[in-house]
Amino acid sequence: MKLLFIGARLFEDVALYTKRMGITSVLTESNPRSANLDLADSYHLVSRGMEDPKKLAIKEDVDGIVPLIGVDTPLIDVAKLKEELEKDYGMPVVSSPLNTASISGDKIKTKEFFLKNNIKTPEYNLISTGQEVKLDFPLVLKQAHGEGGYNIKIALSQKDVDDYLTLFNKTMAESFINGVEISVEILRWNEHTIPLVPVYKGKTTIEGIHPLNKLKKAPLEINGEDNKNNNRQILYIAKKIGDLLGVEGCADLDLIFDTDKRQNYTLEINTRPSGTRYLTAAACGINPIQEMVDMAANRWKPSKLQERMKEYFALEIPVGEYPSKRNNYKFRTFDTKNCWIIHGPKNHQRITIRGQNQTDNFKTAEKLNLNLNNLL
Repeated sequence: MKLLFIGARLFEDVALYTKRMGITSVLTESNPRSANLDLADSYHLVSRGMEDPKKLAIKEDVDGIVPLIGVDTPLIDVAKLKEELEKDYGMPVVSSPLNTASISGDKIKTKEFFLKNNIKTPEYNLISTGQEVKLDFPLVLKQAHGEGGYNIKIALSQKDVDDYLTLFNKTMAESFINGVEISVEILRWNEHTIPLVPVYKGKTTIEGIHPLNKLKKAPLEINGEDNKNNNRQILYIAKKIGDLLGVEGCADLDLIFDTDKRQNYTLEINTRPSGTRYLTAAACGINPIQEMVDMAANRWKPSKLQERMKEYFALEIPVGEYPSKRNNYKFRTFDTKNCWIIHGPKNHQRITIRGQNQTDNFKTAEKLNLNLNNLL
C-alpha cells in the first residue's frame, strides 16, 4: 500500500501510524525548509499548487492521496485535483468535493447554506461603504474569505464599521453572541458520517481573543446546562451539516452556545483538519488525521470506529514556549489513561492533557508547573 501525502507540516501526526500500518509514504512539499520532510519514506519538493502532486501521484501509481492541509486557501485546487484523479484514475483523494469546498470556503455562501437548510446561525447583514448596519451592536465584521481570525473585527459602534469599511469597502456584519465557542470534528467517507466530541474553546470576548490563546476542554461542559443533551444536539447538527454539504474526509464545525438564549448557533465549517484535533484524540481516542489515512487505504470502518470511541477528559493549555524533548512526532499519541503531549511551533506551543476527569487533568498541569490562573 502506497499513499501520497500533500503537505509536510501535519505529516508528523501520521508518521508513526503509516509505518505501523505498513504503508509506504510519499510526501510532497513546496517549502524546502519545511519540517518533517525526512519522516516520510520519500519526499519531493514541488511547485505550489496541485499540478506537481497530481503528476507524481500518477507516476508513482499510489493507492490514495491524503492532503494534509490545515489552511483554507488551497482547498478549491485540492477539490479539483480530487475530481480529476478519482474520475480518470480511480485514485481516492481524502478531501471534500468542489461544491462543498466552494461553500465552506466562502462565509457568505455558508450563511446562505445554513439558512436554506433551517440551521440556526447568527443574524447578519451584508453592507458596503456608506451603509448603516441594521443590527444591534456589538457586531462581528468579517470578509467572505479568511481564516484564523484574520480580518475579523468586533465593532461596538457605527464608527468602528465605517473605519473597517475604509479598508475593505464591504463586509458581512454578524450579531455578536455572548456565549461559549465550540468545535466538533466530522469524519465522513463513502456516505458514512461520524461527528466526534464537542470541544469547549472558551467564552466569546469583545476583544476577539482567538481560541488558540484560551484554555480548551473536551468534552464540552457548560455550567448550569444539561450537557449530555446539549452535546447530543450538537452531534445531530454536525451530522446533518456533514450529510447535506457532502463533506468527505475531515471537517471542523464551529458553533456558539448563547448563554442568554440557551441555544446553539452554527458559525462556519472548514473542510480540513482542525486545530482541535489533539483535544479530540485525547477525549475520545480517535485521531482524525489517522482516520483520513484509513480512508485513503480503504480500511476505514465506521461501525468499528464507534466501538473504539472512548470517554476521557481533555485539557489544552497554551504555553508559548515550554522546554521539552517530547515536542516531536515520537510523542504524538495518547497511550494511557493519564498522559500529555506537547505540540505546536516555537512561541505557540500547547500542551494537551488526557485524564479520567478534569480534576486529574488539573493535577497533571500542576505537576508540569503550568500556571492556569490567567486562563480560567
